[in-house]
Formats: sequence, structure tokens, C-alpha cells
Amino acid sequence: MSSLPNEHLRSLSNDFLYHLGYSKNDLRPIFGDVKFVVIGGDSERMKSFAELMSNTKNLSNICKTHRFVMYKIGPVLSISHGMGMPSMSILLHEVIKALYYVERTDATIIRIGSSGGLGNPAGTVVVSNKAYNAFCKEEYEIVVLGEKVVRPAIFDENLASEIIQHQDDSFLAILGGTMGTDCFYEGQGRLDGAFCEHDEERKLAYLRKLHEIGVRNIEMECVALAALCHKAKIKCADVCVTFLDRLQGDQVIMTEAQHKEWESRPGALVAKFIKARLSNAASATTIQ
Repeated sequence: MSSLPNEHLRSLSNDFLYHLGYSKNDLRPIFGDVKFVVIGGDSERMKSFAELMSNTKNLSNICKTHRFVMYKIGPVLSISHGMGMPSMSILLHEVIKALYYVERTDATIIRIGSSGGLGNPAGTVVVSNKAYNAFCKEEYEIVVLGEKVVRPAIFDENLASEIIQHQDDSFLAILGGTMGTDCFYEGQGRLDGAFCEHDEERKLAYLRKLHEIGVRNIEMECVALAALCHKAKIKCADVCVTFLDRLQGDQVIMTEAQHKEWESRPGALVAKFIKARLSNAASATTIQ
């Protein structure tokens, strides 16, 4: 990240990050020491993660707009991104620019979220080692000026392997491929949306094909996350809990207690990883 990814930004005297509410010249106190940016769709999930990292509930939301929430816990930022790739990509563009502006070349971005599983029981945490779109390709497609732009969606597999080493016996965590779609219902082959033009047989054939190539969960963000971070040369990871096994059905049904406990699992795993990284870095600095 030695230079800005967009040459046009060099001509801006002060870039205003509209959805975060900060100008380029105001970023250093927040992003200047950042080593980890942890993002997730739900604002309450990201507040809970921030509380887990800080061991306190007295935290202030420092996002200056109503679009997202943002909490700072030392060198860790916890930020919500909304639902799906369009919303998340807005946040990522502004976070990536902020990291460039303050020259945080060692930053890591990690998404924590929920998903539908493939062939694994509900409550399983999947750490993504591959990102697939709905065509089973490791690509992210976006239309720019009326033309389709295709970018490789590549996760850092070493980072994924390091994260999963911090699992314990309290829940199952696995490495696996993740498919990202643009739609929760039709895009994920569900039968229970307002519209459906396929049957159970076709749905299962598609899901089994995904399973055969290594996909273990389905959500709505992974390919954009992997592609944008790869283009920016920022390491990233996607860590999601599964709320059901899609090979067994489409309905997301669980008790309130199960939902609360399962949803906490990705954050718990990522918190252990980050705390270990920061502790090791502090020890290395002391030894030097």
C-alpha cells in the first residue's frame, strides 16, 4: 500500500468520506494506529464485538453519520457495513482510502457474519479460504460506465489458517469455500421467497455442486470483500457462523438463546486471534 490505488485521489486537497463523516485531514487520530479493522453487517453485532475486545460496555459510536457504527478499541476498529455487497463495498472504499491516507500498510480487514451452511451443522463457524460468486467462479463482477468489470476474488489462505488455529472445543470451526450472492432468496436458490421458478430437485443439484467444489457456506459479501481487499493489497478474512444446513432446508429456525450464542462465535474466534497477534507483537517489541 505504498501509493494510492486511485490516481485521481491525488488531485483532491481534502477527500470527504461521506458515509463515515470524516475528512482526509481528520483521519489520523482514528486510523493512524490501526492494525485490524473488523467489519460486520449488524450494528449490534459490531458493538458486542467492540465490548468483547475492550471488556467494557462504556463505548462511544464514533461514526459521524447514521449509515454505519464505528468503535475504536486501541489499534482495532469495529465497524458495521449493512447487508450485502453494495452496502459493504461503500464502507470498504472509504476504509481502504482511510488506511492509505494514514499509511497503515500492515492493516488487516476481517468480516464477521452469519450464513447458511452446506453439509455442516448449524452453529459451525466457517473461515473462508476461497470466495465464489453464483457462477462458481472466484470473481467479483461490477458494472462500471456500462461495462462489466471482473476482478479476482482472492482470500489470504495463510491468514485464514492462522485464525482457525485459535478455535477451542466450545464450537466447531472449519476452513472452507464461501459463495457470495446478490440475493438472500432467489440468488441462493431458496424455495421460500416471494418468487421461485425452480424446484427442490434443481435446488439440491446446485447446492451439491457447490459442496463438491469445496463451498461450505453461502452469504452475501465474500466476493466483494476478497476482490476489493486483494486489489488494495490488504490482507482480509471472512469468518461466518452458519444458522442452518441448506442441504436440509431453507427456513432459518432457531431459539433466541441459540441465535445469541451462535452469532457470538465468529467474534469470539476473531477476538482470540487478534489478542494473540497483539500480544505477540508486544512481546517482540519488549525483547527488542
